[in-house]
Amino acid sequence: MKDGYYIAPAFMDKLVVHITKNFMTLPNIKVPLILGIWGGKGQGKSFQCELVFAKMGINPIVMSAGELESGNAGEPAKLIRQRYREAADIIKKGKMCALFINDLDAGAGRLGGTTQYTVNNQMVNATLMNIADNPTNVQLPGMYNKEENLRVPIIVTGNDFSTLYAPLIRDGRMEKFYWAPTRDDRVGVCKGIFRTDGVPEKEVTKLVDTFPGQSIDFFGALRAKVYDDEVRKWVSGVGVDGIG
Repeated sequence: MKDGYYIAPAFMDKLVVHITKNFMTLPNIKVPLILGIWGGKGQGKSFQCELVFAKMGINPIVMSAGELESGNAGEPAKLIRQRYREAADIIKKGKMCALFINDLDAGAGRLGGTTQYTVNNQMVNATLMNIADNPTNVQLPGMYNKEENLRVPIIVTGNDFSTLYAPLIRDGRMEKFYWAPTRDDRVGVCKGIFRTDGVPEKEVTKLVDTFPGQSIDFFGALRAKVYDDEVRKWVSGVGVDGIG
């Protein structure tokens, strides 16, 4: 638990071990730099990551899929290198850090015939491959010094990593973790969602069992819908003309 929110044990174990071993010197072992967390939509991957980061006392450098495309060729690849070096500078000052990229497949993947595969998609994949192979020698364009930077673990989330460039997701570069919350995980997360409403644990469990096939964000949306009736009551009391 973190601030009343549930953290799935399997999720926390994977993330904590990956980050920790990237800061350790292990004899004759090649540790993958990137951890790819993938799974169905709305299963709380990003939120679980945020909870684990907070529990570990890490304030990660965050990027989203929208930053992986630009009108200027090469700009997103340069941005990844800049953010990586920012995180390395934080580590140099004695504070743990990581680079966290949300929805990587949406920004760098090939999503069928509906999207164009651009130079930036290609360069983002190539840049991440290059960083994974040389994590202590990440240079910015036009800056080539011999000084090594510190290693920074990279965590990425996505729904379908098969859309990414295959050499990027090979085992030596990226460790993959498929996140499918169990019933206990779903009950634990839902207790956190409804905790401020005073809903009994037995009722939360019953609610989860009533909708076994739904993703976790369904229960958050369900809670929000409950408040729609209260808003309607308030609107009818004030009057539509009086809202403004």
